[in-house]
Amino acid sequence: MANNKEKRTSIGGQALIEGILMRGPFKQAIAVRNQEGEIVLTTEDLKFIKDKYPILGLPLIRGVVNFGGAMVSGVKALLYSASFYPEEEDAQPGKLDLWLEKHVAAEKLESVIIYVAAFLGILFSVGLFMLLPTFLVGLVKPIHDHYFLRNLCEGLVKVLIFTCYMILISRMPDMRRVFSYHGAEHKTIKCYELGKELTVENVRPCVRFHPRCGTSFLFVVIIVSILVGSVIRLGNTLLRMLCHLALLFPVVAISYEFNRLVGRHDNALTRFLSAPGMWFQNFTTNEPDDSMIECAIAAMKAVIPEEEGADDW
Repeated sequence: MANNKEKRTSIGGQALIEGILMRGPFKQAIAVRNQEGEIVLTTEDLKFIKDKYPILGLPLIRGVVNFGGAMVSGVKALLYSASFYPEEEDAQPGKLDLWLEKHVAAEKLESVIIYVAAFLGILFSVGLFMLLPTFLVGLVKPIHDHYFLRNLCEGLVKVLIFTCYMILISRMPDMRRVFSYHGAEHKTIKCYELGKELTVENVRPCVRFHPRCGTSFLFVVIIVSILVGSVIRLGNTLLRMLCHLALLFPVVAISYEFNRLVGRHDNALTRFLSAPGMWFQNFTTNEPDDSMIECAIAAMKAVIPEEEGADDW
């Protein structure tokens, strides 16, 4: 039964290959539509490292821990969803595949691939959005010792690269379906927050943008890195790049706490602060079809806690 009270849930998700990952306070669920058109639903209980080491759940520390954990679980879920759509049987394994099969035990191979992929994903993001702008601006010799102007130029280049990257990947045919599942994820979460019954008819008209989206988080990381990077007063480009690497942890930590703060409140200030990140979701979310919404609903229902309010943000 629907009610008029809107809530803010801590449940979040991720678009997969023909599927959705939903992560609740106690469980994680993956719903993938296989090649026969059926929804395959898998769930697992969550174990948090902060329960074993409480210090890792403290403000500022938790942001880095949660970001790393989300990267690993996200890659694992992507690989799982991809397993429903294997490559052509006549495809020949590469040299790296053969080497891994020979030198790494089969039960450990998946873990190796997951952690390597997560590391490469972080490395790519850091290199593209943080180090590359510093390198490019460093080529402009006349502004080397004009720190304010140099920081400003680096910031503008960061935003420009991020915007171009989002536009380019949104135009890739394969990514369009993934981003449609992303839209289904947001719509389903919004429907639940509105207190409506989770049906295709109720989810379909909901907005596909959400303030606690990973896209918004990435944009906040870019902006925070610009602000934090403004304290760097070095002319040498290599040293500046090393400083940006050293500041990565505090940047992620501050960004995480900012997103939590903005996500908990709905007023003119928080809407203004979250507006740029919401705008970028025009590139990373598309309108889903009903079959995608069905996947999102299946995953969402599996992680909603039995105790009311247990998932409050």
